[in-house]
Parts: sequence; structure tokens; C-alpha cells
Amino acid sequence: MSESVISEEYRALQKELHQNPNYGVASIGYATFVKQTLDLSGARSLSDYGAGKQNLWKALLKLGVKGIGYFPYDPAFPEYGPPKAADLVCCIDVLEHIEPAYLETVLLDLGGITKRFGFFSIATGPAGKTLPDGRNAHLIQKPSSWWLPRLCEHFEIIQLGRDPHGFWVITEPRKQ
Repeated sequence: MSESVISEEYRALQKELHQNPNYGVASIGYATFVKQTLDLSGARSLSDYGAGKQNLWKALLKLGVKGIGYFPYDPAFPEYGPPKAADLVCCIDVLEHIEPAYLETVLLDLGGITKRFGFFSIATGPAGKTLPDGRNAHLIQKPSSWWLPRLCEHFEIIQLGRDPHGFWVITEPRKQ
């Protein structure tokens, strides 16, 4: 990671918000789908970009996932270290939380670590939670028609689906 993906002020707000046990739980709902993606693709490593409290990994372990490398990354948890490349990169309920000025840097980061596939879910409306400073936790509330061109600058979309809060995509790295 060559550039910052978050301001220090926002990092502190995220750290505080992660004290809420109900914050950062969206990935649990995608665990079965992620497990199927791991199984079908033969991926041997998973990078969890915006891992929070590692709820995705905990759910995958309960589903019996084993024998793969797991690499969490979250700027609110510096102890995880920098983002690491993996066969499958998951970024679940994260991109809508990114400060708009840092979105391009985050997308570049994701593109740089995605070896084979990416799984990204993006909520398109307001969150049910607010930041400690009073703003809605979803800093970017845009429809899929806004998001998809930005994602396509960095990835090939190989599957697109809707969910009750927005959409998800499975991607491959762009061929240069």
C-alpha cells in the first residue's frame, strides 16, 4: 500500500465504531457464498479487505473452511498489517464506508492484491448506524450505475447480483 486509504480522523471514528458489537457483521451473511466461491474456484488464500473484527473468517471456520491462507486487513486495526495479495479478495460492506477522496486509492489497492477473483458487496443506501460525529456510516450512497463504471476501471465483472441493501460482484483482475 503506497498511499493512505483513510484519514487519521476517520480511522479514529472507525476504531470507536468498531467497539459496537453489532458493527461490521454484514460479512457473516455472505459466508456461505464465500465458502462456495472458495470451493468452486480452488482458491488457496483469502484476503479480507476491511476485515473489522474478522467476522467473515469466524463464520467461514464455523462452516468448516480450512487449509487456506487468511489475510485480514483493516486500517482501524493496524495490528493486521498491510493488505496482502490472495486468490480471492473479499471486500464486504466496506466500499460505501470509504471517504470519497480515498475511493480511487482503495480501488487501486484492491486491484493490486486480487490474484484471481474479487468478491465485493456494496450497500447503496443509508446505513442503520451513524458515526460518532453524527454522519451516516455509509459515506457514499450511490446506485449501482454509479459504482459499476468505477469498478470496471480496475476489474472485469464476471457476475453481478442484487441483495436487499445493494449489490455484489465477482470480479477478475483486468487484463492490461
